[in-house]
Amino acid sequence: MQLQQLRYFTAVAETRHFTRAARREHVAQPSLSQQIRALERELGAELFSRARGHITLTDAGAALLPLARRILADAETARREVQEVAQLRRGRLRLGATPSLCASLVPDVLRTFRDSYPGVDLKVHEDGSQDLVRILATGDLDLALIITPLTAQGPALTTTELLREDLVVISSPAEPAPGEGGRIRVADLRDQPLVMFRHGYDLRELTVAACHGAGFEPSFSVEGGEMDAVLGFVRAGLGLAVVPSMVADRSGLRATPFAPPGLHRTISVAHRGDVSPPRAARELQRILMSHRGRFPDLG
Repeated sequence: MQLQQLRYFTAVAETRHFTRAARREHVAQPSLSQQIRALERELGAELFSRARGHITLTDAGAALLPLARRILADAETARREVQEVAQLRRGRLRLGATPSLCASLVPDVLRTFRDSYPGVDLKVHEDGSQDLVRILATGDLDLALIITPLTAQGPALTTTELLREDLVVISSPAEPAPGEGGRIRVADLRDQPLVMFRHGYDLRELTVAACHGAGFEPSFSVEGGEMDAVLGFVRAGLGLAVVPSMVADRSGLRATPFAPPGLHRTISVAHRGDVSPPRAARELQRILMSHRGRFPDLG
């Protein structure tokens, strides 16, 4: 049984026509028919019913089709892996990350990756952790930076903790500093107007949960923004916001840390647990792990 025969068989099964299948596979129709007959002889069963020119799968053909597709997919994966091993000269890397990480950690990491592998195309998708997990499950991402633990059960993933990051309260330098003694407690946010992210943002869920844990419902002066918008609203003096320390360091805004025990989040690298990520994704993960010492790791 040859891969070429399985490709021709799959083409006929999908087009229900020998001539169209031959055209799709860029081969002469007699050659394609000959290969299909050879495959049928080897398997000892007819794969197609050819009654009056109407092509349908026999029971044997229907049983073979999903297996043939899987074999061809595995062969394509093997081909791609071998090509990627060749010094990663070409290829594609699809990374998912939360918006706050795209504004802090991701640019430096991708710069390091690009310097080493300029031929690999980089595709970045920004979204909340739960959405990124769903996209990982469909196979449309190779790797994702998510906040763990997840608030809802997702598909089987392999996750590796990358770092544990402080959350801080940012405010406009033109406004009075919140808290006392250069620190702030979650309870101090009770009477403060907050600039709040849109629904689906991990930081929104973390902030609201912390306020509920302190026994109050937070008050929003404005809500629904992405990271850049939230920073702009705080800069304009519309309220306070809880953001990661890496974002605050780059924002030019006043950052006030939480009093002990503080407020933190855990950033993890995730990929599907049922398949090995491609070589480019594994290399990016190696770079990510090597960057851990450059950022605040409180774990």
